Amino acid sequence: MEIAEYLKKEINRLATEVKVEEIGEVLEVKDGIVKISGLRNVKSMEVLEFKEKILGLAVNLERDEVGAIVFGNYSKLKEGDIVKRTNKILSVPVGEGLIGRVVNPLGKPIDGKGDISYKEFYPIERIAPSVIEREPVNFPLHTGIKVLDALIPIGRGQRELILGDNITDRTGLAIDAIINQKNEPKRPVCIYVAIGYKKMEVARIIKTLRKHKATDYTIVVCASASDPSSLWYLAPYAGCAMGEYFMDKGKDVLIVYDELGRHAYAWREISLILRRPPGREAYPGDIFYLHSRLLERAGKLSKEKGGGSMTAFPILQTQAGDVTAYIPTNLISICDGQIIMDTELRLSGQIPEVNIGLSVSRVGSNAQTKAMKRVAGRLRLDLAQYRELAAFAQFGASDLDRATRAQLERGQRLTEVLKQPQFTPLPLEKQVMILYAAINGYLDDISVDKVSLFETKLYQFMETNHPEIGKSIAEKKEITAETEKALMKAIKEFKEANYAEFFQYVRG
Repeated sequence: MEIAEYLKKEINRLATEVKVEEIGEVLEVKDGIVKISGLRNVKSMEVLEFKEKILGLAVNLERDEVGAIVFGNYSKLKEGDIVKRTNKILSVPVGEGLIGRVVNPLGKPIDGKGDISYKEFYPIERIAPSVIEREPVNFPLHTGIKVLDALIPIGRGQRELILGDNITDRTGLAIDAIINQKNEPKRPVCIYVAIGYKKMEVARIIKTLRKHKATDYTIVVCASASDPSSLWYLAPYAGCAMGEYFMDKGKDVLIVYDELGRHAYAWREISLILRRPPGREAYPGDIFYLHSRLLERAGKLSKEKGGGSMTAFPILQTQAGDVTAYIPTNLISICDGQIIMDTELRLSGQIPEVNIGLSVSRVGSNAQTKAMKRVAGRLRLDLAQYRELAAFAQFGASDLDRATRAQLERGQRLTEVLKQPQFTPLPLEKQVMILYAAINGYLDDISVDKVSLFETKLYQFMETNHPEIGKSIAEKKEITAETEKALMKAIKEFKEANYAEFFQYVRG
């Protein structure tokens, strides 16, 4: 009896003192993908630990084996190595300390500025807010780009796809939107996720952001071309988790995924090595779910949930302008609109090269201020008529009547007004001023090649002589009768003062 009691006591002591670990064994290592036997109770997206503290992630759970992606140097792993469970779902550090820093998809700093203090962690995979937890998108996110703010308005909480061929500057459009946020009264936190770019290219983008003082409110997440495909796959989810922290705090977030084509390539590579059945263009069957579960996490939360928002700018490179390919059609169906960059427009000198006819925002004028609505409605109609007339005019320009010629002349000037150099986003009031002047015929007697000069000098004149007009538009977000009267008077005054400079270029 004493022996039995003693044995029970020893067993209980061992049960409390001995740490039991579930371990597995590496079966195969191939291009950053590891197949493991054992680990019967492992969870999907659980972090695994290999030798020398190399980490991995369980992504493929089968009956007899587990498929995992490796974050570290997978060349150090070999068949027979021991693998341990950590019982932790992959999470990334979040918080204010990340702002102004460059990190990898695991949240580790790579900018040489020292460690970052973390207080909280968010899982990289998270269920998107439900419909009940959201609000309609109705507050504008000003990009500072005339053609977007006027014709393809974007609201806070929207998902707007930017796509175009390699020659078009898709990234530049998104960077301009980030730079413009420094002028916004309710400035969002910006996150730029670089996927598969050379480190030199990412460094150039960071230099541009720093030059325009945009790094003060921006986080850069970088999975460079030299990083394994596992980090390419994680990068957008990590950036999204970092953004969700601020959204949950009631703040606004603007996140740029540059670009999701490379993200899809990385997942295709991982899936093919894991021997998942390939589908169209060799992509796995869950390729749509790959991006939908990412982009659905953007949105505008209800007031009960804090009222925060996350606006997503996914970027995609097309081949020969084909927007009907597999990945582009998937993303177009997920997003709330698309901005299509046209190669021919860029080659003809139209910067930014946005195809107004094909681009669309499904939020529409709900995400515009009253001041912009006032000028944008007329602008959209005039440009539509101009495009239609221009198509017919090329067959017989000499047979056109005076009214048609006048409409074509105005259309040319409207098109010229929508040109905008890179990294020069404009505040709302300046956009409204020049568009108001254009749609009301104040540029009709200005030579097309002098429209840009007219615009620049008009801004200088208004800032120097009539700053109260711009201030009124910026504060009230609308053109009151009093403001309109003052604006008309100021534009006429400006034209009279610059008669010699501009009117010597009048056509005819």
